[in-house]
Amino acid sequence: MAAPWSRLPWNVFKKNQLQCKQVLIFPFANRFSQYKFFFTKHQDRPTSNDTIKHVLTYTAFFSGLSYILYKWKNDFMPTVHAKSINLTDINHNRDKYNFIADVVEISAPSVVYIEIKDNKRFDYFTGKPISVSNGSGFIVQSDGLILTNAHVVVNKPNTIVKVRLQDGNTYTGNVEDVDMHSDLATVRINKTNLPVMRLGNSSNIRPGEFVVAIGSPLALSNTITSGVISSVNRASEELGLYNKQMGYIQTDAAITFGNSGGPLVNLNGEAIGINAMRVTAGISFAIPIDHAKEFLKKAEMRRKNRGAQHTVDTSKNRYMGVTMLSLTPNLLFELQQRLEGIPQSIRHGVLICKVIVGSPAHIGGLQPGDIITHVNDETVTSALNIYKAIESAKILKLTVVRQMQVLHLAIEPEDM
Repeated sequence: MAAPWSRLPWNVFKKNQLQCKQVLIFPFANRFSQYKFFFTKHQDRPTSNDTIKHVLTYTAFFSGLSYILYKWKNDFMPTVHAKSINLTDINHNRDKYNFIADVVEISAPSVVYIEIKDNKRFDYFTGKPISVSNGSGFIVQSDGLILTNAHVVVNKPNTIVKVRLQDGNTYTGNVEDVDMHSDLATVRINKTNLPVMRLGNSSNIRPGEFVVAIGSPLALSNTITSGVISSVNRASEELGLYNKQMGYIQTDAAITFGNSGGPLVNLNGEAIGINAMRVTAGISFAIPIDHAKEFLKKAEMRRKNRGAQHTVDTSKNRYMGVTMLSLTPNLLFELQQRLEGIPQSIRHGVLICKVIVGSPAHIGGLQPGDIITHVNDETVTSALNIYKAIESAKILKLTVVRQMQVLHLAIEPEDM
């Protein structure tokens, strides 16, 4: 209790001893003024020395008390010390908080790089078949079965599929099953005892969960990016995709074209999606793993019933070679704010996210980032308009906006 009471005289005394005495005398000024008033009023009475004695006594007493308190301040006031840094705790931060690295260590060995080679076109310097497309995939069975996107390994004439494992070994792959509606396919290589990716569940994922995308952007295999889940069930109609029965996972993990077919992995090291396409920075989409499980289950049943015969499940008889995104008003507004080259006057259309090299769209001059506003002189409001035109017309006459320019292209889809 003495410590708070002693702070005032100690602080004042430390600053200026003379001021301390003046402050201590101040409470008795009123009493002194009374003596002075009494003296001036009764000048005929003799002056008493008691007043001066009292003032000097009080001054000496409180000055001495302040000096004693100043000397004993350490006994009355607590001492505060700064907390010291424990360097041993910092040295363990890598082990505690690098959960992304832990996920990669578990999952990356089962991710493969897929390259499509053209047997009739050769590199001038090496003499080897040139690469016309590339993507990613991941091993789902130790006997060499790989899951990827259909548009990565679509069955084009005169091409072969090359699969490179994490250890650098390359194998020729055989496409076994293709579902163009869901954009899924399986490839098998002649290799056993392979590391297998664990398959999780996409039905219980939540927006905001951390995810890791593993793939081969720009042919750089085993590239790691991370982010969060932005939406767990983005309707295919919003994306302009053909499969209306499937909702897509939206993520802000950086995904580019070479990531297609690679896994989207949760913090348990389980694949919860197959990276399908990138729209722009911060907006990418993946096929839910639950849908892929159904595809694998049906493919396994077909193989058992038909032996080793390859099966291709597709209702689309014609092929254009693009990945599209329907531009809803909200998405169009967001893209106009983020990207340059999209005129403010555009109110509808589909955005071309990817063009497969060597496809009819590539030959016809379409490029990623183009916006198709009309097909055969009809307004395009969603990708469904493009699909209907592919089925009904032999040649597609497209009105395309590219970097503030309006182009007119003619594309002839191929039969598959």
